[in-house]
Amino acid sequence: MNYEYPIDETWTTEEIIDVVNFFSLIEKAHEKQVRSQEIIMLYNRFKQIVPSKSEEKKLFAEFEGASGYSSYKTVKRAKETEEEFIKM
Repeated sequence: MNYEYPIDETWTTEEIIDVVNFFSLIEKAHEKQVRSQEIIMLYNRFKQIVPSKSEEKKLFAEFEGASGYSSYKTVKRAKETEEEFIKM
């Protein structure tokens, strides 16, 4: 990993940790299997921190540009699947 996770300097330390954990799990979903419910749970926490859809899209685009991993597609798949685990 030679990139940084997108963060907002106005977030609290706890919020930064939660957002980093979310993006880290997205990364893991592309490299290994992860639990669908864990993605949904961390996404819900992400949405508490970033309620704005436009800000979410901006952060997702920054992350995808840096990593090549689509947060949107990963969350969508986790929500739509009935499987316990997903791998992108």
